Amino acid sequence: MAKVHTRMKRKLCISSNTNYKINFNKSVHKTRPKTFKSEEAAQAWAKAQGIEKYELVNLRLSDSAKKIKVVY
Repeated sequence: MAKVHTRMKRKLCISSNTNYKINFNKSVHKTRPKTFKSEEAAQAWAKAQGIEKYELVNLRLSDSAKKIKVVY
């Protein structure tokens, strides 16, 4: 990990005499669903995963733009 210099330490409220690396990179992200641009790619992924009963859901509002999610 690269060294954090004085300006960034002041901005992030990190003191110079403590080990800041313990809590510096703890970012928690919610896991997102697997999405695809085409229905064929979604069906191929579901077949490769061994999923037989599934439904393809378009997450976009318009039919011209597609973002397909596999719901099983």
